[in-house]
Amino acid sequence: MMLTTSAAWFETSLAAARGAGNVRDYLQAFHAADSALTLCARNVVAAAAFESQPVALLSPGEPVQWKHEAAFEAGAVAPVARWPGSLRAPQCLIEAWRLGTRADARAYLLTSRGFGRTKESQVWLQMELVITGGQIERHWRRVAARPF
Repeated sequence: MMLTTSAAWFETSLAAARGAGNVRDYLQAFHAADSALTLCARNVVAAAAFESQPVALLSPGEPVQWKHEAAFEAGAVAPVARWPGSLRAPQCLIEAWRLGTRADARAYLLTSRGFGRTKESQVWLQMELVITGGQIERHWRRVAARPF
């Protein structure tokens, strides 16, 4: 009976350790993605101060390049060279777009990806950034599932 109880407690301890490791990986990836998103947003706002009006050639509707692996990897930047404890540095993709209802606004879709210790532990975050004159609107969202 003591052997059975010990084995059960051992299995419970292993499951708890695995769960704690998974939470740690998720939090690592989340903070990496959130920091990359914040740094990219700062860079876009700083660069927008020097831009002219929005480009008319942009297609209306939300950009979808972030959903394609080749396009994301080709266009994404790493705002920090390395993230401690992560497999890779966090990445951020900046896509400009035109809002159909607000022609005078400059809009950007920022998508960031952060990693934990493994490739499977990824967190994707997005921010819609709308700049009209001197006003900046930020709309944050978490991508529920990895696009690729």
